[in-house]
Amino acid sequence: MIVTRLAVALTRWSARYIPSAFSIACLLTAITVVLGMTLGEAKALDVVRAWGDGFWTLLRFGMQMCLIVLAGYVVAVAPPVRRALSFVAGLPRSDTGAVVAMAMISMTLAWVHWGLGLVAGAVTVGHVARQNPKADYRLLVAASYFGLGATWHAGLSGSVPLLLATSNNFLIKEGIIAQVVPVDETLLMPFNLIFTPLVMVVLSALAALLHPKQEDRVTIEATAAAKLTEHESPEKPDKLTPALWLEHSPLINLLMAGFGGVWLFQYFAKNGVLGGLNLNVINFVFLFGAILLHWRPVSLTKAAAEGSSHLHGIVLQFPLYAGMFGIIQGTALAKKIADAFVSVASTRTLPLITFWYSGILNYFVPSGGSKWAIEAPYLIDAARRRGVSVPRVAMAYAYGDMCTNLIQPFWAIPLLSVAKLEFKDILGFEAIAFIVYTAMASIALTYFY
Repeated sequence: MIVTRLAVALTRWSARYIPSAFSIACLLTAITVVLGMTLGEAKALDVVRAWGDGFWTLLRFGMQMCLIVLAGYVVAVAPPVRRALSFVAGLPRSDTGAVVAMAMISMTLAWVHWGLGLVAGAVTVGHVARQNPKADYRLLVAASYFGLGATWHAGLSGSVPLLLATSNNFLIKEGIIAQVVPVDETLLMPFNLIFTPLVMVVLSALAALLHPKQEDRVTIEATAAAKLTEHESPEKPDKLTPALWLEHSPLINLLMAGFGGVWLFQYFAKNGVLGGLNLNVINFVFLFGAILLHWRPVSLTKAAAEGSSHLHGIVLQFPLYAGMFGIIQGTALAKKIADAFVSVASTRTLPLITFWYSGILNYFVPSGGSKWAIEAPYLIDAARRRGVSVPRVAMAYAYGDMCTNLIQPFWAIPLLSVAKLEFKDILGFEAIAFIVYTAMASIALTYFY
C-alpha cells in the first residue's frame, strides 16, 4: 500500500533527522533569538533580556502539566483500574470486535485524561491481546494510540482549553486575554460535543476495516501478553514496625481522600460540575483519586516514583518555551507573525489554517500543547483582527496539535516500550487514521465551524 510505504519512509526520515524534544527546544530558542533581532526589530541585548525575563513565566503551567502526567500514570496503574481494564478487555466476542474495543477504549480514556489514556491504553493492550489471541497485535497497539491523536486535546485534560479556563493564568497576567474562557465555550461548545464522538465512531470503524485477514495477522502468545499487564505492588512484610504498619495501612490515604472529597463537594456545589473545570481542578480530582485508588501510602509512593520518570521532558523544556514567549512578547515578533496570519487568512479560513499550522509544527515540536505558550500571542491577535473568537481559534489549534501525534513517535515511546514494538510496526495503520482524521477535521472546520 502506498500510504504504508510513505509512512515507513517518514518514520525513517524522522529517526535520522529529528533530534530530541529538548534539542528542538534549544534550536527553536536560537531561531527565536534571531527572529527577535530581525523581524522583531530589537537589539541583541534587549532580546536576551526579554528571554531571561520570560524564563520563569511558565512555572505554574509547567507544574500543572507535570501533575497531569504523574496523576494520569498513578491512576492508570492502580489495582482497581487495572481490574476494570481487564474486565472491559474481556467484553469483545470476536477478534475484530477486540480491535474496535481497543480503539474506543483508547479514545475514551484519552478524552477523560491524556496521561491515563497513554498509560492505561498500553496496559489494556495486554489484557485485550491475552483474551483475544487471534487479533492482530500490531493493530491493537496502533488502536491504543488513537486517543493521543484524535481525542485528548478535545477532552477533559486538554491543556489549551483548560489553561484558558484557569484563573490568573500567564495569558491574563501578560494582557493577552482579559479574562478566563470557561470550558463551556471550548470543550463543551456544540461543535466539539458533536465532532469528537463522530471521530471516535469513524476511527473505531476504521480499525475494523484495517484488521488484516487471518493469514496476514501478527499475533502474540498469551504468556507474552500477560507480561504486558504486570505491575508489582509492594508486599506487606511479615514483621511490621509502627512506621511500616502506617505505610501499609489505608488510614493515611482515606484521611487525605476525605479532605479532598469535602473540598471538591464544596467547590462543585458553588461552581457547578462542568462550569468549574480547569487545570487545577482536573489535577486535584486525579491526584486525590489516585490516593484513594491505591489505598495504601506504600503503593501510592511506588507508583508515583515510577511515573516521575516521565516528567523530565517538561522540566527541561518549559523554561525554554517561557524564554521564547518572553522574546515574542518583548519584541515586535508577535505583531509581525500575526500580520502574516491575517494576510493569508479570512474570518472563515483562519480556524482551518490554524489547524494545519498547529499540526505541522506539532510534528516537529511534540509538546503536548506547551508550545501554545509561544504561539498564543500572535494567534489570538490574528483571531481578534479577523473577528474570530478566542475559543474557536484555540480549539482549532487543539485539534491540529494532537492530529500529527498519529504519525509522530514521540508520545508513543512509553506505549511501544511496554508493547515491545517499534513505531514502524504500527505507522501504516496510524498513517491511514491520520488521513481520515485530518480530512474530517478540515471539512468540519471549513463548512461547519
